[in-house]
Amino acid sequence: MKIVRISIGFFAESQTDQVEQMLNNEFKNSLIPTIQKLHGNVSYDVGIDRQKYAMTNVSVWESLEDAMQMATLPEMLAMREVFESLGIRFIDITNYQVLWELP
Repeated sequence: MKIVRISIGFFAESQTDQVEQMLNNEFKNSLIPTIQKLHGNVSYDVGIDRQKYAMTNVSVWESLEDAMQMATLPEMLAMREVFESLGIRFIDITNYQVLWELP
């Protein structure tokens, strides 16, 4: 049973460039090596919506247990603290059971 995990954070318009730079540098450099070591990761995508002032992480996992590794991952928790210290507001992280997918 695959799981799609989605995290969304909102920031002020004035922070758009700063957030994008952080996602492309500190966030990327800290998380890629760690996530690659986790069991069950199928894919991991990070994006920014410059019109809605939002950032997102969308990942696919082999199971809910695998997806939940992200909830306690020290590198992820540390980066979340950094983003929250800048005033970025995160909504509840969701974990969706995949019902179907394109072949």
